[in-house]
Amino acid sequence: MKNFIDLRSDTVTLPTQEMREAMYRAEVGDDVYGEDPTVKKLEEMAAEIMGKEAAMFVTSGTQGNQVSVMTHTHPGDEIILEEKSHIITYEVGGIGYLAGVQARLIPGKKGVMDPSDIEAAIREEDIHFPRTSLICVENTHNRAGGTVVPLDVLKRTYEIAQKHGIPVHMDGARIFNAATYLGVPAREIAQYADSVMFCLSKGLCAPVGSIVAGSREFISRARKFRKMLGGGLRQAGVLAAAGIVALEKMVGRLKEDHENARLLAEGLNAVPGISIDMETVQTNIVICDISGLGINADEFSRRLLTRGIKVNGGSGFSVRFVTHYGIDREDISRAVEAVTDIAQEIKAGGKI
Repeated sequence: MKNFIDLRSDTVTLPTQEMREAMYRAEVGDDVYGEDPTVKKLEEMAAEIMGKEAAMFVTSGTQGNQVSVMTHTHPGDEIILEEKSHIITYEVGGIGYLAGVQARLIPGKKGVMDPSDIEAAIREEDIHFPRTSLICVENTHNRAGGTVVPLDVLKRTYEIAQKHGIPVHMDGARIFNAATYLGVPAREIAQYADSVMFCLSKGLCAPVGSIVAGSREFISRARKFRKMLGGGLRQAGVLAAAGIVALEKMVGRLKEDHENARLLAEGLNAVPGISIDMETVQTNIVICDISGLGINADEFSRRLLTRGIKVNGGSGFSVRFVTHYGIDREDISRAVEAVTDIAQEIKAGGKI
């Protein structure tokens, strides 16, 4: 039995043995000089998968998003984002500090912005207004529970952007989860964005790294911003090698994570005091409302930890569970049993 079942995030996945061996054998060179053959192979593979002209290896999803915003915009511009998107919530105010742009936030429905709301938010030409220079979409949407933006919504959003001459950037950290849910190749999603970032280090299990893909001209400019942010790596092939294995071997197994998330959500939703919007359980993320238990997320996570389950806490009443490689059906059963025990324990104490 595992010491802990870690459901905090799919970022906790460990590289497979095949990845470790590939990293050991990787042919390397100085990537800042463009001389690392393994990085080149990864970038070419990623560009092909996304249906883009070129791609660039970056150290993290946050770096990829920030570099993309910096490349698409100029200081003083405004960009459109969903109000709970990762870029605005979890990237340390980078768009303001690094790109010098401000955010126009749009409330989404389960993380999905209505294209008509996006068009209404585009600034008219006026001396008092900033220029709307970028639209950002997130697919899947983290805080909404791993929800997927439908293809028709992406298409309408992209058509509106093109009509107004505004590029679209997709935070596709979990784009392969979205593709798995929709049953389409990732390139069918990425076609509705001028640039796309996706992570190798979440559900795909690589230890480090993300990819930014777009036109050759865009990637050429983005490389300067990557360098500016300290992302110019040297013999990076030892990292890129794991990314190649991730793209070759780990995409096809994501369906298992989705099935486990559904099983987990169904089990947790049956526990008195736990509430889940089952419509949001589309991929590998489950968001629980635990307010009915009468304890906050910090206390809930502390009690789970004593039972061998790791989740992130907080002062509120929302708790996220994330399934990933290394989590199996037995782990799901143990997690549901642990939450059931906590609920019964609280009820016995007269708190609910």
